[in-house]
Amino acid sequence: MKTGGPAYLRLYERLRREIIDGSWPFGARLPSKRQLAEEEGVSVVTAEHAYALLCDEGYLEARERSGYYVLFRETDGFLPAETSRRSLPMPAEERPDFPFSVLARTMRRVLSEYQEGLMERCPNQGTEALRRAIARYLGRSRGIHVSPEQIWIGAGAEYLYGLIVQALGRERIYAAEDPSYEKIRRVYAAHGAECRLLPLGPDGIRSEALAASDASVLHITPYRSYPSNITASAAKRREYIRWAAVPGRYVVEDDFASEFTTSSKPEETVFSLSERGNVIYMNTFSRTVAPSLRMGYLVLSEELGGLFAERVGFYACTVPVFEQFVLAEFMESGDYERHIRRARRALRRGSGK
Repeated sequence: MKTGGPAYLRLYERLRREIIDGSWPFGARLPSKRQLAEEEGVSVVTAEHAYALLCDEGYLEARERSGYYVLFRETDGFLPAETSRRSLPMPAEERPDFPFSVLARTMRRVLSEYQEGLMERCPNQGTEALRRAIARYLGRSRGIHVSPEQIWIGAGAEYLYGLIVQALGRERIYAAEDPSYEKIRRVYAAHGAECRLLPLGPDGIRSEALAASDASVLHITPYRSYPSNITASAAKRREYIRWAAVPGRYVVEDDFASEFTTSSKPEETVFSLSERGNVIYMNTFSRTVAPSLRMGYLVLSEELGGLFAERVGFYACTVPVFEQFVLAEFMESGDYERHIRRARRALRRGSGK
């Protein structure tokens, strides 16, 4: 195993590669936690933690008094009905405690230090400071390594949906999950695009519906589909990537609320798994900070960045400069991630994990 990083993550990464490569085929039983620990020279706790991450992401299934079995199958997006994967629901009225005193202190610091800079015109993609802070955060937390130039800031998810349809074209057919957040379909339709709804199965969009669809843009919420709370399995995420391998197809990965996973390692993103540059990653700060903030962002490949610049790059950024600088400072200071970690611990306690 490679050196560097926690032992459980190194073990997790190696086992994940072996499962994807087929060394551990679908249905295979892995060694027990104790046996794995002995073979690898690690503690049982380390082996257990690695297995837990693989179960969280849908690579393995833990069967009581039986062991761990491979659930991932590269060529199949289906999961047995009894293995439906649903993330812990977080009702809209329940929000983790937010450190308002820290945010207030950050606001005062921005007013004091930025002064005239707060009056300057904002670049159309958003301030360099916030785009840089988001890029660093995504690299640390989501395994997404991009430059600030690949990030576009906008006033919430609905505004960003509009940018997407204007950039990719309203003549396309768009597809979304059924059920899904209603405004996804409504915003696409409001911009003149046809949006088809594809039924969800226990691990994501049903394979037969996806294969039969004539859509060229697929809008997915793989971490937590609303209102079903279904989480896409590892195999399903790769099925989405295979679907997008056809030229002219795109995937919009809406990663809403993924920061509040109860797993100690966030789910893989389709954006980081894809190598074709045709996945648009998006998220907002509505749940992690407040819905009233009305701030979200897109992450684009360099190729898509050029397309967006050509077709929608003339729009001025719709988020006030002051709020962008405040959020940038909040993220760069580490206060944002400390808030996320506190929220995750609270959710794990509440779920018994």
